[in-house]
Amino acid sequence: MITIVPREAEACLDWSGLMAAFETGHRLPRAEIKDMFLYRGADTILDRAAWIDGLGALVKVATIHPGNAALGLPTINGAVTLYDNVTGALTAIVDFHLVTKWKTAGDSLLSASRLARKDSRRFLLVGAGAVARSMVEAYSSVFPKASFSVWSRSRSSAEAMGLPVADDLETAVRQADVICTATMATAPLIRGDWLQPGQHLDLIGAYKPGMREVDDTALARARLFVDSRATTIGHIGEIIEPLASGAITEADIIADYYDDPALFTRRSDDEITIAKNGGGAHLDLMTATYIADRWRTR
Repeated sequence: MITIVPREAEACLDWSGLMAAFETGHRLPRAEIKDMFLYRGADTILDRAAWIDGLGALVKVATIHPGNAALGLPTINGAVTLYDNVTGALTAIVDFHLVTKWKTAGDSLLSASRLARKDSRRFLLVGAGAVARSMVEAYSSVFPKASFSVWSRSRSSAEAMGLPVADDLETAVRQADVICTATMATAPLIRGDWLQPGQHLDLIGAYKPGMREVDDTALARARLFVDSRATTIGHIGEIIEPLASGAITEADIIADYYDDPALFTRRSDDEITIAKNGGGAHLDLMTATYIADRWRTR
């Protein structure tokens, strides 16, 4: 029987449950992942597939049209399908936006839960789209005393979030405990010279080779982590360009989620940490399976 999972399934979900699903999923055999990109100017079709032995398979198709924002429409749309681990039969069709929201936010929430200082209170959101909105909910589940401010190139979009708006990005970065970037930037917005001891950065926005949100100096100053080496190295400008310039080497990437969790951790209150969210299809598979299971057992 094929389960149709609507957006209303969100009422069945919680962030701690998703974190547990991520932890369990990364103890299974390493996922086989394949991405395919098609481009038309600024528009992208991203076709992602993942197979985790013992969990199942997923195909996720996303259309990314940055110009939709000006039309009052979602920038990203698509479809998510789940397949049985043994037979390959279609088992579920899960609401695309629900999977994308929880996967993307949950990915960086897991990083922050391991790397941000436990006393972090000042959270800066760089970007004011749907991802930034979901990060408020996600971070608040782990950091109950968190307060948020937002910076965006568009002040009106920042004001629409209903949070304090930062006028100057450099000043806001210097004052934050946790900085979360969720933009469509193709050139660095955050300068490494602005970073302060003890900060943590979650980098979400860049998802293809021509995109970056922080400069080489930032990456060189920080202890660097990724959610998956397989979906970041050689795939995303945030990692490709500093490797090419010599600002970092692959050895500077300390750990991903498949490594021992003891490696994916903060060592001191003074160090700067950066986690690059690559958002691979294996995380979509873990998320969509968690959502479908919660919906079936509601």
